[in-house]
Amino acid sequence: MRHITTNDTSAPILRGIADHSWQARGLCHGMVPKDIDELFFPGARARAAIDEAKSICGRCPVKKACFDYALDNEIRQGVWGGLTEAERRPWHAKVNKRLDYSRVKAAFEGRDVHLSDAEREAVTRHAYVRGWSPERLAYTLRLDLDWARDLMRNAAHAVADRDRYWDQADDETAEDDDAASSVQVPRQVQTDSLIAALRKAA
Repeated sequence: MRHITTNDTSAPILRGIADHSWQARGLCHGMVPKDIDELFFPGARARAAIDEAKSICGRCPVKKACFDYALDNEIRQGVWGGLTEAERRPWHAKVNKRLDYSRVKAAFEGRDVHLSDAEREAVTRHAYVRGWSPERLAYTLRLDLDWARDLMRNAAHAVADRDRYWDQADDETAEDDDAASSVQVPRQVQTDSLIAALRKAA
């Protein structure tokens, strides 16, 4: 019996938590450790070293992976992904509010990726809508089963509240449409007036 051992699938866009293979493709890979320390971990006022590090990062093919690695692992010192620690500070402050749907999609595909609080919430709501069991969610997010049950319960309430709100909004829109149906404005007239208003604004 023959087995196909080649893997022709395209490389994933997002790396997994334990995937450090991107580091070997970095332009700084293979540099002398002393030079790396001087360039990428410079003193606060070492402008020449910071500029040189940024020029290397600017040409690096794994700049985004490097930046994500620093954020995911709370690395506050040094130049990572072309940004100094001061430049990354706002990103570190809001990393738990990040909502990147490529990460959410990767989690659904079974990839082991770092998820922010907002991304975990999005995964939980999508899992609830898709009819996942708490056990499946616990496995996907590597959670305790009781915690997964609580998350699913919260997602059920959030989805119910959302649906209740949109049902009310749809009812109000239908009433407005009924009131406006007596005076119908052709779509072309609306478009022409919009274009005229935009020209006047410009």
